[in-house]
Amino acid sequence: MKKSIIAISAFALSSILVGCGSGNQNNVPVEVKLPLVKTTTVNADEVAQQAEFTGSVEPFVRNNISPSMGLRIDKIHVEVGDRVKKGQLLVEMDKRQYFQSAVQLANLEADYVRMEKLFQEGGISKQQLDQLETQLKVSRHATENLRENADLISPINGIVTERMFDPGDMYSIGTGRIVTVMQMDKLKVMANISEMYFPHVKLGMPVDIKLDIYPGEDFVGKVSLIYPAIDATTRTFQVEITIANPALKLRPGMMCRTTLAFGSENHVLVPDISVLKQTGSSERYLFVFNQAENTVERRSVEIGRLIGSNYEIISGVKDGEQVVIAGMQKLLDGDKVQIVK
Repeated sequence: MKKSIIAISAFALSSILVGCGSGNQNNVPVEVKLPLVKTTTVNADEVAQQAEFTGSVEPFVRNNISPSMGLRIDKIHVEVGDRVKKGQLLVEMDKRQYFQSAVQLANLEADYVRMEKLFQEGGISKQQLDQLETQLKVSRHATENLRENADLISPINGIVTERMFDPGDMYSIGTGRIVTVMQMDKLKVMANISEMYFPHVKLGMPVDIKLDIYPGEDFVGKVSLIYPAIDATTRTFQVEITIANPALKLRPGMMCRTTLAFGSENHVLVPDISVLKQTGSSERYLFVFNQAENTVERRSVEIGRLIGSNYEIISGVKDGEQVVIAGMQKLLDGDKVQIVK
């Protein structure tokens, strides 16, 4: 009896399954929902070619003032922050060696005058006179060297930025500078530029300079020196930018942003929301709509500047193409899509 019940149940279940399968015998197509996307047509335009790099403000000239020999410091006439003029006396060193050398020089000059008369009268040989003349030249050189080291003067108009010693200290070679003077009414900005711009950077080209401590204020300099070698490690080359600083608002050691302009080029602009970034890499891509096949194509793109809410596209998209600006997060290359307004 139980076996009969099981057999009837199995027959009933198979009949139900067959009935369900026969529901598609009329070949009614099952509706497939396509991804909904929104597109926009992109166009090419003239785009200013600019590049921004970090720079460091440095003095146009920096002079470390110190003698070329070991001497005691007698007087220091300036303090940090003082403005000095070219030729101004900054430091006086002990002059005793100079005075002694000056006295010896005066005696040698007097002796040479007497010996020259004796030579003319035949009292000494030419060799003796030449020996005395050599001694005289050596003494003059030594005395002049002591004189230059006794009074240290400023070689430039500038500002004293360091004072490392006090009067009475003994200065020795290798112990550093006594004072430092920097020219600040004109400065230079040192910037490392990517090697791709090496053919485009020219002497005299203008450079826009911005500093965070002066928001909204622009400074203008010009390229004054281009270093000829590329750093193999960073793939950059150094550029020196000269900038006038009459009000002394800029100071050595400040960081700045330099912007160099290289003319303009005709490039496509796309909405920034259309550009996606491949996870784990630096690849940027977007989806281009193929109207003929109603599909999307995944394209890798090289982006340039961000201009407002648009990216400049160096390569990857053509003028007049349609790019997806909404609904692209789950798209795959070749997917059929449905356009929504």
